[in-house]
Amino acid sequence: MNKKPKYWNSALKYLSSKDLVMKTLIKKYNDKTLTTRKDIFFLLKKSIIGQQISVAAANSVFLKFKKACKGNITPVTVNKKRTSELKKCGLSRQKVKGIKELSKKFLNKEFNPNLIKNMSDEEAIVYLSTLRQIGRWSAEMILLFTFNRENIWPIQDIGLLRAISNNYKKKYLPPKTFVTKLKKKFTPYCSVATWYLWRSIDDEPIQY
Repeated sequence: MNKKPKYWNSALKYLSSKDLVMKTLIKKYNDKTLTTRKDIFFLLKKSIIGQQISVAAANSVFLKFKKACKGNITPVTVNKKRTSELKKCGLSRQKVKGIKELSKKFLNKEFNPNLIKNMSDEEAIVYLSTLRQIGRWSAEMILLFTFNRENIWPIQDIGLLRAISNNYKKKYLPPKTFVTKLKKKFTPYCSVATWYLWRSIDDEPIQY
C-alpha cells in the first residue's frame, strides 16, 4: 500500500468548504485515508471478486482465493489454477471465466495497463471495459484505487448510493438529479467524497 494521494489535503479543504455533510464526515473519520495499490492485476482480480456482493462476502471469498494462490496472486499462478479450485473459493462460473481470461491477457501481453496513464477517465473506463467481467463499476474502482484518479464518482455503486441516502436524508435510491448535483459540487475531488461516504456506512475503510 502507498501513502495517501498527493491531492488529499487539498481535497479535504475544498470539500469542507463546499458541503456541510462532507465537512462533518471529514471531521468524524479523520483517522485513515484512501490508500492505493499499484498492482493492477491484483486490483482487477479483486474487483471481479467483489462484483454484486457485500463487502464482507467479497472479503471472505478473496481470502479463500488468496489462500488457493498461496498468497501469490500473479497471472502465472492464477492461470495454473483449475476452474474447480477457483469455484471452491465461492466464485461463480462467470467470475472464474473472467479471472482466467484476464490472466491469459496479461501473460500474452494483450492488455497494456501503461496506456491508461495518458488516458482521460472516460477513455480509461472504455479501455478497461474491453476485459471480460470488467464493466464501468470495476473500471472506476481501478482508476480510484490503482491510478489515484481524484474525480471518480461511481454512481452504480450500491454503497455510495446508500450512503448518499443516509447522509442527505433522501429515500433509497436517491434521485439522479440530486446525485448529479453532488457530483458537480464535489468536482474535482469526487473520489475523496466517495471515500468518506463509503466510510460513513462501513466501520473499516474500503481497500483494494
